[in-house]
Amino acid sequence: MTTPSAPASRLHGRAVANVVVALGVLYALLPLVWLLLASSVNAEALFASDFLDPDGFALVDNVRRLLAQDDGAYVRWYGNSLLYAVGGAAVGALVSTAAGYVFDKFEFAGKRALFTLILLSVMVPATVLALPLYLLASDLGLANTVWSVLVPVLFNPFGVYLARMFSASYVPDEVVEAARVDGANELRSFLAVGLRMLAPGYVTIFLFQLTAIWNNFFLPLVMLNDASLYPLSLGLYSWNATAPINPDYYPLMVTGSLLALLPLVVAFVLLQRYWRSGLTAGSVK
Repeated sequence: MTTPSAPASRLHGRAVANVVVALGVLYALLPLVWLLLASSVNAEALFASDFLDPDGFALVDNVRRLLAQDDGAYVRWYGNSLLYAVGGAAVGALVSTAAGYVFDKFEFAGKRALFTLILLSVMVPATVLALPLYLLASDLGLANTVWSVLVPVLFNPFGVYLARMFSASYVPDEVVEAARVDGANELRSFLAVGLRMLAPGYVTIFLFQLTAIWNNFFLPLVMLNDASLYPLSLGLYSWNATAPINPDYYPLMVTGSLLALLPLVVAFVLLQRYWRSGLTAGSVK
């Protein structure tokens, strides 16, 4: 009985791996392809699933109707999502980076217990915290305001954990000590030395938080009842509830969902260099 040679075995393994990767890519891209085709046709072609009929092409008209619907509600929702996601991710990533830096470079009472508590909070689902956060926001008079959605996303336990790992990998203790010897206080050492060296980590945490906040649905659903404050996720959901009564909303939802992907795609494309280097932090010593 003969056994396959080593080159043939490697070739077979590569073929199997390529097939698995191709199936995974196809599975991931099919919804996006459907969304792209569905958003480029008129309502008749959409309901008939006739996406390849050139007579049904109406992407420009769909976008125009989307932006004008309900007195420009989609534009307001888009602006709200940018505020919640970009603003929340930028500030939240800075908070996480600073907290991770402190956990890595400083010794203080209760450090181990506090970091353990942060790790445990990573396992708590966000939906469990939505109601307590609403009650707290209501007591403070912040319910149904921008702050009720923006403030809760500023602290990310997983981001703190990542930031501590990044700090241990990117910021040598000797560099921080040299800044202290030169007369810099702790805040200046972090801003002038630590934060600059943690740029790949900051960008990685920013992208994670940007994606999470942009797709956040349950927290705005609990906190907001003013449609002018809705993010895209909640605004498109409200149109989805209206669509069975008024089918004209179906093309608007499809086109709106496609445009909602643009900020995430742009962010990942522009920041992928930092993101990829951040993910490999500490992999080579």
